[in-house]
Amino acid sequence: MMQIEECLKKIGDDIWFTEVDRNNLKIDYRIKEIIYQGNSPIQQIMILDSYDFGPMLVLDDAIQTTSNDGYIYNEMIAHVPLNIHPNPKNVLIIGGGDCGAAREVTKYPNVERIDMVEIDEMVVQTCRKYLPKVSGKLSDPRVNFIFEDGTAFVKEQRDYLYDVVIIDSSDPVGPAVKLFELEFYKDIYSNLREDGLMVCQSESPIFYSEMMVKIHKNLNSLFPIVKTYMATVPTYPGGFWTFTMGSKKYWKPNPEKFDKDTKYINKEILESCFILPKFIEKLLDDN
Repeated sequence: MMQIEECLKKIGDDIWFTEVDRNNLKIDYRIKEIIYQGNSPIQQIMILDSYDFGPMLVLDDAIQTTSNDGYIYNEMIAHVPLNIHPNPKNVLIIGGGDCGAAREVTKYPNVERIDMVEIDEMVVQTCRKYLPKVSGKLSDPRVNFIFEDGTAFVKEQRDYLYDVVIIDSSDPVGPAVKLFELEFYKDIYSNLREDGLMVCQSESPIFYSEMMVKIHKNLNSLFPIVKTYMATVPTYPGGFWTFTMGSKKYWKPNPEKFDKDTKYINKEILESCFILPKFIEKLLDDN
């Protein structure tokens, strides 16, 4: 019998998972079953089958993605940059251990190489096995799994550059902290072709506005074009979520070219996702 972790409580016949955000907000999810739990050398990993969101990936007591809304985040972080770049062939993904972003990138036949750099191999193995709605049991031959620290990887010298870099990081705690620093973005810039672009998740504009602003400011110091866009992801604190793109050349979506099989993003969202609420515009303009 699996041990019940502190974030899981038995109330009557039900199991409840509690996610705590910034010690200010608690959200409870009723759980059908603990599908998997284990510890990698880096973090605790759980797959919990929830009533409302289906099986979900939980790392160190924080929800990373779920079967019933994870596609929103993964589609937005992948398809927006791949639609904006006219001919992406080499794509680098930093993080993304649930394989959802990589799965979306494989929908582009012109992409020849997908390097996925994930620090925790156990997360990838777990998601491919227990989270098929997100990972699709990813096995595309163009995907090269590289299990190392993303910050170390982008410092390496190589004889090729990337057209698109997707930084699919968890929140800025633990090993992910370095993925939000200016030094890391400088290395990303150096890994991009002369017309390359990158995108990262830039947190909640409600609860983590300081981090969103910091990311925008850091990218603005490197790239001639910086654009923030949005989506609504129900399981992320506050629902609102932002992504920030840094580009050396391109910034306009090409909705007329979009023909992918998706559940959330479409031509209209590609055009409208860069339209920001006034309070976000003001936060970014004032800083």
